Order: sequence, then structure tokens, then C-alpha cells
Amino acid sequence: MDRRIAWLGTGLMGAPMARRLLQAGFRVTVWNRDKKKAEALRPDGAAVAADPMEAVSEADVVFTMLTNGEAVGHVLFDSGCADRLKPNAIVVDTSSISPDIAKQHSARLIKYGIRSLDAPVSGGVVGAEAGTLAIMAGGDGALVKDLADVFAALGRVTHVGPSGAGQVCKLANQQIVAITIGAIAEAMVLVEKGGASREAFRTAIRGGFAESRILELHGGRMIRRDFEPGGASSNQLKDLNAVAALADALSLRLPLTEMVREAFDSFVAEGGGGQDHSALLLHLEKLNTEARHAR
Repeated sequence: MDRRIAWLGTGLMGAPMARRLLQAGFRVTVWNRDKKKAEALRPDGAAVAADPMEAVSEADVVFTMLTNGEAVGHVLFDSGCADRLKPNAIVVDTSSISPDIAKQHSARLIKYGIRSLDAPVSGGVVGAEAGTLAIMAGGDGALVKDLADVFAALGRVTHVGPSGAGQVCKLANQQIVAITIGAIAEAMVLVEKGGASREAFRTAIRGGFAESRILELHGGRMIRRDFEPGGASSNQLKDLNAVAALADALSLRLPLTEMVREAFDSFVAEGGGGQDHSALLLHLEKLNTEARHAR
């Protein structure tokens, strides 16, 4: 592969995504604030940079997968990366950040002569490892086509609109994920209290109208009580807070989203932020235990 790629942020999602590009034959230089996480990709063929500026200096395409918009802005601009990018380099931000911040970053990069896409993803660590992520790209559609060979190693890309639109679609995706997790968790509580088996219930409804990827993966986590984070509850809450802010700016009322946001807010406040978002089940179980004791 002729393209040289820099990958900034090799955490839970970034590492398997960078690994997919290496397996596809791309030359990839990686950087992470915790260097150990970047070094873990060296056996896969990655070059490891000491800092972000070194990582991007020879890159044709720069991917970011960082915690939030502030982190992306710091790495791209405050650290000096934008000054070190090659002319006509492309920045692809796969982080989940606010649409407004995505637009601001795009406008700032244009001043450096740099093209960019906001391209958040859905599918979790499982999708990142398998190369089956859903990628929502905002920006120039021609640029999305130009990077088709790169995106193909990561999953299925769809151009969803201008700059910032990728992040809007990711927030809408996170609405669906959160509400569905809440619905499945409530159903699990109801089924067990009603005397049925949670596992048998999930098996029984598979293939029916309630079938979903979330029922498959997160429903399984709830049954096994395996809440090691693939997607942390704190990040789910961050996204739901961003949905609430966007809805407010657009004068929208989203009552289902608001209810599940409040549930995640309580769960994170109880100390559940580091657990997988499917662990919302624990919050609902606690609510019902407290309700029984209050009677």
C-alpha cells in the first residue's frame, strides 16, 4: 500500500482499528499518550512515534481516536501537529465529539490546507477487531471515495452529509444504543421477577421483532454479568449529554432519550462509569431492590 498512515490514540477502539490497517498492508505509525499501548502494536508491524508531531510528519492520512473534542483539539492544534502535516494530507477523526467542535476543527484545518472528515464509528471493540464497523463520514463525499481502500479495512463507510454530519449521526446512533440497552435491561428485570429464565427469554425472542445486535451482544453480557467495558458507561453518558445539548439547540424534545440519560447519569454517579454500558442492568436491579425494601 502506498499511503502512509498515522494513528493517534491506540486505546480500546484505536488499537484494533490500527491493527486492521496493518493487516491490510498499510504502513502505520502509531502514537498514544500511554506509550505502552502504542508499543503493543509494534509486533503487528507498526512504527511507534515518541510524540504526535513525529507520527504525522510523513503521513498521507492521519486518524484520531481520542477521548473527546478537547483531546482531539489539543493533539491536532496545541501540540503542533497541524503545523507538521504534509500539504494535502487528510485528517480523519473517528472520535465521538460534538458536531460543533467537528465543524470548528474542519475550519481550522482548512486554513492549513488540510482536508478532513469527521468519521465516528459504531460496532464496539468486536466490530473494530473484525473490521465490520459502521462508519459515518461527514465532509466532502469525494474525499470519502478517495479513502475507500482505507475504510474498507475498517468496515462499511457511508457519507452522511457535510462536516459535522458524521457526529450528528453518531449521536443518533448512541440514542438508539442507550434506549435499547435500557429496554433490554428492564425486560431482564421483569422476566426474572416474573419467574422466567433470562437466558431462555433471550433465546426465545431471537429472530423475532426484538432481535438486534444489542440483544445479541449486550443481552449476552447481562446474562453472563460480564461488564468489562467494551463501551464504558461514562462514555455513553458523555454522548447522551451531547445529544441533550444538540436537542436543546434545535428546540427538540426527546423524552425517551432524556429518561435513559438520567438513568446513566445516576449509574455513573453511583460509581458505574468504568463498567460497560450494558451494566445499566445493575442500576435497574438496585432501583427495584430499594423499591421492595421501601414497602
